[in-house]
Amino acid sequence: MSTETVVSAPPRVRTNEAGRAVGQRVRLCGWVHRLRQIGAINFLVLRDGFGLFQAVLTPEELAPLAGCVEGSVVEVTGTVVFEAQAPGGHELHDCHVRVITAVTEPPPFEINKKEVKATLNTFLDHGVVGLRHPNKWALFRLSAGIMAGFRATLSALGFTEVQTPKLVASATESGANVFKVDYFGRPAYLAQSPQFYKQTMVGIFERVFEVGPVFRAEPHDTTRHINEYVSLDVEFGFIENHFDVMTLLAAVIQGILQHLAAAYAAELAQLRVKMPAFAAPGATSPLAAAGTGGMVADIPWVYFPAAQELIFRATGEDCRGEPDLAPAHERWLGQWAQQTLGSDYLFVTGYPMGKRPFYTHPNPADRAFSNSFDLLFRGTELVTGGQRLHRYADYIASLAQHGVTDLAAFEAYLEVFKYGMPPHGGFAIGLERFLMQLLGLDNIRLATLFPRDLNRLTP
Repeated sequence: MSTETVVSAPPRVRTNEAGRAVGQRVRLCGWVHRLRQIGAINFLVLRDGFGLFQAVLTPEELAPLAGCVEGSVVEVTGTVVFEAQAPGGHELHDCHVRVITAVTEPPPFEINKKEVKATLNTFLDHGVVGLRHPNKWALFRLSAGIMAGFRATLSALGFTEVQTPKLVASATESGANVFKVDYFGRPAYLAQSPQFYKQTMVGIFERVFEVGPVFRAEPHDTTRHINEYVSLDVEFGFIENHFDVMTLLAAVIQGILQHLAAAYAAELAQLRVKMPAFAAPGATSPLAAAGTGGMVADIPWVYFPAAQELIFRATGEDCRGEPDLAPAHERWLGQWAQQTLGSDYLFVTGYPMGKRPFYTHPNPADRAFSNSFDLLFRGTELVTGGQRLHRYADYIASLAQHGVTDLAAFEAYLEVFKYGMPPHGGFAIGLERFLMQLLGLDNIRLATLFPRDLNRLTP
């Protein structure tokens, strides 16, 4: 009777765990991130989905990598040793290298340097490779962290997550352009937002949120617009007015940032993120006495006409009477909030009703203006929200005012209000724009995994 001895391979560990195994043999799997061939001693930096780790190779140990370049997939088995001069303070010695997938063609640009040296278009054209750069995965880990913080904050407040259809029968929510698609021989549209559905769900769960894609067929070609983005939507009932919505939004923003600080400190440090500032607790807005401004949870707010008056008095540019704020005026207001109250955030409330969708609740004191708001983050619009109409008769009247006489397309939506809805409101945060402003990027495409814009449909 013969016996056979089976020698098991060391366990695979991640690069971010290997430093805890000093003196032990471990197995790392990943990609060749950098290879420095010096002679008697050679250095291989291996990258996996969790970080980087250095292996020191003799010429014999290096031999299996002959002809391989960065990006080759390898398995490296070795002993973890402490080395103060090594990246991360540890490295592998006494190594055995096995090539899993050999790559012999250099990438379109180097991804093993501190920064990617490629134009934006070149990077986006080869995003499937460029996203392997350590700064890129740090960036998109923060993106995941924003979504996780959003979910955690709202779940703790009794909200239920929902997922609503992205193919809809009617392009009825607002004036934004929509993408039309063929749905088994009849027209359908990609959803501009989950607005109708999340209002419907308030009548079921009272407090709901959604994380999902939305589509806007607007022919923008700017640094802050894309045609498909991730929207972080919230809707909840039994509110007094839009200030209740603003209070919740402030708590959500702070919850997201607290989650990032607690769970993504390494990524924040790697990307040198300057965390946003809020107004000091107890700070008073200079507009409070006039009733045209104030504070909501350490975020200042300013009434829309008062914001236009501020801009006019400071710059001489007369935007008074305009239905919206130009990007330059948003930037000015962002600077005003930072310089006056130390806040990187500013609510602008009470936009004209003519600029807001038909479901927006008017200001009872002045029905030309709305119970709605935008939240500016470092001078760029980040969030739109407000109080919604909740009575059936008000919807019929509002649709008529917007020139809608055929209510067939709204039948299911209006049924929600016919059978009882509480006063409610909500908001939507653009994930990519949040990330762009948080990191100080100059183009939203840099904060988007695979951007879809006026010209780009691949990769």
